[in-house]
Order: sequence, then C-alpha cells, then structure tokens
Amino acid sequence: MNYRSLPLWLAGACAAVALWLTPVVFSQTTTANLTLVTRDGRRALPLFTVSDQEFIALDDLASAFQLSVQESLGAITVSYKGKTIVLTPDQSLASVAGRLISLPAAPSRNGRRWLVPTEFLSRALAPIYDTRLELRKPSHLLIVGDLRVPRLALRYDSLGTTGRLTIDATPQANSTVSQTNEAILVKFDADALDASTPLLSGSLAGAPIQGAHVVDPLTVSVDLSPRFNGFKASSQPVDSTRRLVLEFAAPPTETTAQPAAPATPPPAEPPAPGAAVPAIRTITIDPGHGGEDEGVHGAAGVKEKDIALSVARRLKGALEARLGVRVLLTRDDDRNVGIDERTALANNNKADLFISVHANASFRSTTAGATVYHAGFSKEALDAAGRRSPDRLPAFGGGLRDVEMVPWDLAQSRHLTQSTTFADLLLAQLKDHVPMAAKPSDEAVLRVLESANMPAVLIELGYLSNPAQEKAMAAEPFQSGVVAAVYQAIVQYRDSLQNGGGH
Repeated sequence: MNYRSLPLWLAGACAAVALWLTPVVFSQTTTANLTLVTRDGRRALPLFTVSDQEFIALDDLASAFQLSVQESLGAITVSYKGKTIVLTPDQSLASVAGRLISLPAAPSRNGRRWLVPTEFLSRALAPIYDTRLELRKPSHLLIVGDLRVPRLALRYDSLGTTGRLTIDATPQANSTVSQTNEAILVKFDADALDASTPLLSGSLAGAPIQGAHVVDPLTVSVDLSPRFNGFKASSQPVDSTRRLVLEFAAPPTETTAQPAAPATPPPAEPPAPGAAVPAIRTITIDPGHGGEDEGVHGAAGVKEKDIALSVARRLKGALEARLGVRVLLTRDDDRNVGIDERTALANNNKADLFISVHANASFRSTTAGATVYHAGFSKEALDAAGRRSPDRLPAFGGGLRDVEMVPWDLAQSRHLTQSTTFADLLLAQLKDHVPMAAKPSDEAVLRVLESANMPAVLIELGYLSNPAQEKAMAAEPFQSGVVAAVYQAIVQYRDSLQNGGGH
C-alpha cells in the first residue's frame, strides 16, 4: 500500500487497521486442557497462559459450540442462533446480547487466532447459549447440560492406631462401597466426577490406606496398606453435600493406647459409672473464610482460609479423640459459607461452645501475635434486649404459653459472662504456646459471634503480614501449640461448669 497516494487521514486510518491486524506478541504457553463434559462423553480443548491468566481459543469454541466468529471494524463478533457477543481487542468489557459484562482480561492474539479468558464461557457464552454451561475453573471442567458432576473432597484423619477417611460429594451424590483384596471401591451415582489431582493429600505414614485415585469415570479406589484390618462405612447429608465416612479398625497386633505427642494433651479419663452428664457435649469450630473468600494473604502466599481450616481440622480430631465430644465444623473443605449459616449450624445443633478461627494482617510488617475476641454490644442494644417481654403463643393442646423470643443479632448477649470466662481461660493457655499480640484480648462487634446462642469466641492466630509469623503459622509446631492451648482451655471451662459454674 502506498500511503503517499492517499489523503493524510485515510493513510493514518489504514495504518491503524494494519497495526490492529498484526499479531500482538505476548508470552503465551499452552498449559492444561479444559475438559468439556457432556452426556456423549468428554472433549479436551487446549488452554493458553497469557500473563498468568488462562485463555482459550475462539475458533476451538466455535467448533465445539457451533458459533460464528467474525472480525470487522476493530471488533470481534461471536454469534449463536441470532444472539451476539461483541468483543474489543483492547477492552476487558464485552457486550452480551446488548448487555455489558466484564472479563478478567481483554482478548489476546496468538498468531492468526483470537484467545479469550476462560471466564468468557460463564460470563458471556452461558447467558446466550440454549444449554446450561457450568465452568469449574479450578478443576478445568466445563459441564454442558444438566449433568450430575459432584466435586469430591477426600480427607484422612489419623486417630492413633486407627483412622478415618471422609469423602464429601457436592452436590449430593449417593455411593456404593465394595471391597477387593487390595482396595475399597466407592462408586458414585452420577454422570461424571470432579476430582482434583492428587485426590488425597497429606501424610499417610502408618495408615491403613496408601492413597486414593479415580479408576473409572464414576469410581474411586482407596488403596489398602498392610496395616488394614477392616472398616465401617456410614453416609449422611450435610447441607448440599453427601458425606461418606470410612472408619478403620486398629491392627490386631497393637494396643489402642496412643502415646502423647509433644504439645498435645493426654486423653481425658472416661467418666465413672453414674457420673453426671458432661457439661459440654457439642462444640462448633468455625474455620473463617473459604472458597473465593480467601481472607488475608502473607507475602509468601499463605492464605488465611487455609490456615484456619488446617487448625480447625486438627482441633476437631483432638477433641473427638480425647474428650469424646461431638465436634462440628462449619466448613471442612475449601468452600464459601455465609456468616449466618455458620452460627445457624451451631444454634440448630445446640452447641455448647462456638470457636471461630482466623488470621490477621496489618500495614506494619512487624505487628505480630494472637488475639482472643468475645462479642461486644452497645449499651443501647443490651438495654433493648433486657426490656423485651415474653411473647404469648398458642400451646399444644390449647391455651397460651410465654416464649422468650431473642433477636438473631442479640443471641450472644445472653452468654457474655460465660464467653468472657472462656476467653480468659483460652488467653491464659495460648500465652504458653504461641506469641501473643500487644493487646491479646478484646471485645468487638463481630457478626459471626453476635448471633451465636452459646458461649462464643474468635481467635486471631497471628499476623500473616509478618513474614516470620506467616512461616511459623503454616508449620505443624505452631498449629499443634494452638490445638493444645484450646484443648486445655476447654477442659478447664468444662470443669468449672461441672463444679457449679453453670451456663
């Protein structure tokens, strides 16, 4: 093209279009595949990494979903059955059937191909497509149609010479369990499985199982070790999850006594025959955040949600094994749980104690130490709660009865004395195991505590913004120290109740 033979403005426009059509050089690499799961089977589409963001080629999507892709006047138009998506190369906004949506990045060129972020599938294509599309980005899955594809989460908890394997399927999916000479097979009633790799993480040293893996599209194999001596299976629904628990028997050649590890409290003595009912029967532990809500981050990448869940799992195992109490976790995997759902779980199960676990952060990297919080209320809120009169409601069989109705956000106001007592006991124990903040105990207006209808505290384990503390909090000694401190505080609190402290 001879720009000198054209008017100046037209030459500039042609040059701009030519530049737009020239492939833009990015650092692009092919990484994993996106697996399309349909009723007819599976299909893999390659993914590309551009500036740490996963992209997929538009021409691959056009082939898989019968799309029409055209470039015109500086825009990319994607059409499906008369509905259009309009993309602009340098913009992370897209028009979907006339409605603007945002993408995490603008389209990118790879040679003569256009790439779009994988979120294009859920945010742009799904609204105009006539079949349900569900993108599960962490698993690199795209579910096409109304299929049952439960996410599997496996966790093994060592209980001395015995152990427990928990398999959660979300959404709920029933399963059947069978045993061969070398494995326990769990087959799910589903169309496919969403299983991470590796399927089971963590140490299995000395365990009755050696690992777990998917052996066919619907079956998980739990590989047995020489220490295996039988198991018992049970299943129950937990919210939107179907939980399968495999309880393993102890080897016959070993005793069931477990030596006490460093910083771990010894087993509690069993109650004598005829003893009073334990003052604490159910404890709810709340690992803060989860799922897309990651909480605070450390410079090395440690996430609050992961620290909270790890400590909560350790604490659950210790309390169940040594106190014989029922322990509920508000979440036992990486998923988001609403604040009201957390306290509702404790309230509905009549928990005797609620402990929320978190980690902190500060703009100052030198700030460090754990803090124990109990709920705080304004004087006006407490006065209003005290002035409430019982409501008269119809009684079964006729007549009326007085029922004291407590507002949801004031439920904790009835337990402030006991919450403070437990917080003080917990503070005293934590001082012996982990560094404490300059102000180690405080009250605060915390929504996760104010609606708990039982004594409740929140523990900030330390500051992930402090590099030394971030490293320590992610390690086993720190977490075992926290578990030991909480255990001892619960034992002291239980004893105080049994000795006349009352609720």
